[in-house]
Amino acid sequence: MDIVVLVKQVPDTESLVQIAGDGASIKKDDIKWVMNPYDELAVEEALRIKEAKGGSVTIVSVGPQKTQETIRTALAMGADKGIHINDPLAEGSDSLATAKILAAAVKAIPFHLIIAGQRAVDEDNYQVGAAVAELLGIPHVSLVAKAEILDGKIRCQRAVEGGTVVVEATLPALFTTQRGLNEPRYASLPGIMKAKKKPLEAKTLADLGLDPAAVGAAHRKVVVKALRLPPERKAVRMIQAETPQAIAAELVRILHEEAKLI
Repeated sequence: MDIVVLVKQVPDTESLVQIAGDGASIKKDDIKWVMNPYDELAVEEALRIKEAKGGSVTIVSVGPQKTQETIRTALAMGADKGIHINDPLAEGSDSLATAKILAAAVKAIPFHLIIAGQRAVDEDNYQVGAAVAELLGIPHVSLVAKAEILDGKIRCQRAVEGGTVVVEATLPALFTTQRGLNEPRYASLPGIMKAKKKPLEAKTLADLGLDPAAVGAAHRKVVVKALRLPPERKAVRMIQAETPQAIAAELVRILHEEAKLI
């Protein structure tokens, strides 16, 4: 089974995020970049399916040169090869344009299944996976907590409020990941060494036959006008009293007289 995994390099969630001078982007110089956590689930699930069914796992990603670090991480986990779309004309693309680029890259290679993270933790749009499936004309199942490959189809479980929905789709298909699907493995030292020799192909928009006028920051359908940090929270106020009853009474007084909540 030929499996394609779509990954994105994002800022580490533990990095200090600061707004850049333009007020609409973040400072990137001192940020640590990692694989999107939901894409880690996608890579792990692809590897488990490969181990059970055979085949290959190809990693596809769009981004600048440093994106290869994330692709190599996936290769070190056990993926077989990578495709890196690296073109300055693609920088700043919105979700739809990114999906067009990824779909064009995937269309050129054989695949039975595409797996992607449900969302990227930097922009939280939930759009790329579904858009890639639509552009390729294949079924799409989102927020999958369990996947099972059957004869010519895939059966997925999706968590919904108060229960679980079981969805089946014919292959080829695309699904996006949810927490609980699996526990991603760590790249071993031998895996890291092997990853350095695995094929990683770089492509441009021209290689994919894409018109630059359809992608890039200048052609975004959705434009970020401004970024603002959340307002600072007031310091926690500790109530001091001799007994639990006195603490409760003081809390009620504060909520009633000062906060005006009761």
